[in-house]
Amino acid sequence: MNTLGVQQYGRPKEVDVNAVVAAEIRPASMNGEVLSALERAVDGLGPAELYWVAAWSAARAEQLQRNPPATGLQLARAGNAQLTILYGSQTGQARRVASELGARVEAAGLPVRVVRADSYAQRDLARESHLVVVISTQGDAEPPDDARGLVEFVLGKRAPQLPGLRYAVLGLGDSSYPQFCAIGRQLDARLAELGASRFVPLGEADVDVDAVAGPWADQALEQARQVLTVQPSTARVATLQPVPSRTVPSRERPFHASVLDNQAIVARDAGRDVRHVELSLEGSGLSYQPGDALGVWPHNPPALVRQWLSLLELDGGQAVSHGQRTLPLQQWLAQERELTRLSRPLLAALAQVSGDKELAGLLQPEQRAALATLLGDHQPIDLWRRHRHGWSAESLVAALRPLTPRLYSIASSQKVVGDEVHLTVAVVDYLMHGEPHWGAASTFVANAGEQQRLPVFIEANERFRLPRDDARDIIMIGPGAGVAPFRAFLQERRETGARGRNWLFFGNRHFSSEFLYQLEWQAALRDGSLHRLDLAFSRDGGSKVYVQQRLREQGRELYAWLRDGASIYVCGDASRMAKDVHATLIDIATTHGGHSPDQAREWLAELLQQGRYARDVY
Repeated sequence: MNTLGVQQYGRPKEVDVNAVVAAEIRPASMNGEVLSALERAVDGLGPAELYWVAAWSAARAEQLQRNPPATGLQLARAGNAQLTILYGSQTGQARRVASELGARVEAAGLPVRVVRADSYAQRDLARESHLVVVISTQGDAEPPDDARGLVEFVLGKRAPQLPGLRYAVLGLGDSSYPQFCAIGRQLDARLAELGASRFVPLGEADVDVDAVAGPWADQALEQARQVLTVQPSTARVATLQPVPSRTVPSRERPFHASVLDNQAIVARDAGRDVRHVELSLEGSGLSYQPGDALGVWPHNPPALVRQWLSLLELDGGQAVSHGQRTLPLQQWLAQERELTRLSRPLLAALAQVSGDKELAGLLQPEQRAALATLLGDHQPIDLWRRHRHGWSAESLVAALRPLTPRLYSIASSQKVVGDEVHLTVAVVDYLMHGEPHWGAASTFVANAGEQQRLPVFIEANERFRLPRDDARDIIMIGPGAGVAPFRAFLQERRETGARGRNWLFFGNRHFSSEFLYQLEWQAALRDGSLHRLDLAFSRDGGSKVYVQQRLREQGRELYAWLRDGASIYVCGDASRMAKDVHATLIDIATTHGGHSPDQAREWLAELLQQGRYARDVY
């Protein structure tokens, strides 16, 4: 029996843990979300720490009985309202925007808390008086993994009426996708439907997030100043502090890392290029954990810039003013403007200038599927080839989106490599519509020679972490370059002497030419740091075999690992692979766990909530 020692009248008493958490004896408010958060909070604590938590909880319960918490409406009327900032983030952008806004509100001396969506107690929503939600939309109108529970709750039947709530929503998205900022729009409309009132209109930020997020945050801060009371205890007092010798590099101030190594890790006849890149972080002060990403500020491929200038018959040396800056057109195109990703606003601008009714028609709601196809297999230059006239240098720079950094999953453990960071980069280089196409960042990184410097920063990924309890088993699913973070995981687990087992599923097209890091995985199998390795090479046999098939073949044992507490990780393509793997896991839970399909989906959602099912998908 799973038991827990509980002190009662001076001596321990054995209590059945399963009985304690059974639904029939626990409060109704202790739902799966709350229990998951509680489990994460105490995971890894020993008996002494758990006894202390129990005593603290009892004292807290007695205090709450004497002084029940006020509702958000009561707090607002009493002048004690606070601003709660919730964020749901897949790549870290929403977290960054929410944290920056929270710091500004706090600096103004106003009461504020910043909470990740999966750490937010849903019952608190009815108590809020002022709420800000910063949330991204992934792929085809999906919420980020850390906000799935919150979004389902707010959009569902259990959401409370919120007549006393004032709120603001900032949606983040990518207008290259037809369902741009769909989750932000849904939450904004739903909160209004529940009786809440906006204090800032809905904001919708594209990949150049700060262009919208900055002014929107200014509005939110101004509104907060008008309705919240400055707290003397939180007001900041200027004190003399030593001036730091340097600031830690960030997205806005990247570190220029020198290239130590840049080599292909596929055969010459592979038909594609995948690079292993090692960069020096010496002197940067940057640190990272397995699961984090490295942001790279790229330059567009020189050949692509030349194509644009030739096609549009423009002078690269022409000075162009935009915003507060004046640069040569060639520099705008090479370093400042997005040339490889087609977006909805750019398509609209092109349709307007060209008068092309077919392009304009694609922007209508009923043409969503056709628009998605166009955005998926065209780069901007493909359309410019059909509509090359009528563009001045100034109008071109104004129409194009700012170039944004690309994030790469880190393929190394800093405990092992020290002041270095390793990447696995699949180079985007292909023929389409009879013309060569390139990816901006992958080409930039692939062409970087030794000692060349790349502008980089660390993007923390809180949702993609190894278990704090190193005795837990882990299952890693990473086809192609998606295997990168699992190289870091394995290095870290080996270096720290983790006790849990490690199981890797890897897939690619050909065993002989595209088995990334083959020698490292084989060495790990020999030394026992990798316990299982299942491979799927889709082009080596008569029928295509993908990692999903290997998962099904090992379904019984995979489910047993998960049932016994293992964590499962998926990294790679979001549009197809991640969805297929998710569907496969549902099938496995149905076949080997005795769940119905609905129960299997709920089971996976619970693993997501607990942090035991984590996805780094793009």
